Amino acid sequence: MAHETVTVSVRTALVDGQARAARTGRTQQIELGEDLFIRIAPGGRKFLLFCLGDENEPDKATAQTIAQTLGLDDPQYGWHQGKSLRSLTVMEAGEEQSNADS
Repeated sequence: MAHETVTVSVRTALVDGQARAARTGRTQQIELGEDLFIRIAPGGRKFLLFCLGDENEPDKATAQTIAQTLGLDDPQYGWHQGKSLRSLTVMEAGEEQSNADS
């Protein structure tokens, strides 16, 4: 049985991932590029961006574009230093603080 290739825009993948996070209450992870990933927290109003490469980290401009795509009204930006990588965290103002990577 042959499988058809389906192309999905990044915007569609993000919005669908956000909806799934809100609906299921589970974190959704999407690969956005060769070395850029997003984890959308349960509820869909918080996310973090991270790179797996040793030298790379996500940039705020990308986070701002994603926040706008996901419809966050008043996104707050910060950094989280984990054991092996630094993540850019974004959440809607008023959301309680929690890790999007749990």
